[in-house]
Amino acid sequence: MSTFITIIGTAGAVVLLLAYAMVSSGRMSGDGLPYQLLNLGGAATLMINSAYHSAWPSAILNLVWSGIGVWTLGRLVARRATARRHAAEPATATGQ
Repeated sequence: MSTFITIIGTAGAVVLLLAYAMVSSGRMSGDGLPYQLLNLGGAATLMINSAYHSAWPSAILNLVWSGIGVWTLGRLVARRATARRHAAEPATATGQ
């Protein structure tokens, strides 16, 4: 089990670093869905790894980081749903 948890934690660190590099190099938007998903996935897997190894400060940090990711994803999804709803509404004629 320890090897599996180590693999999960390593994958999470790689994902976070990849996402950060992509945003820093301008290849990905920091406020886009792909970055937020990578960020959440990396933080969640590092949280699991940290908790397993009783590294509580890191586990708590990644718990908060994951919470921020969930909140941000919720906002992105709600914003997209609102935009789709407005796009689907028929155009209204004003002044007629």
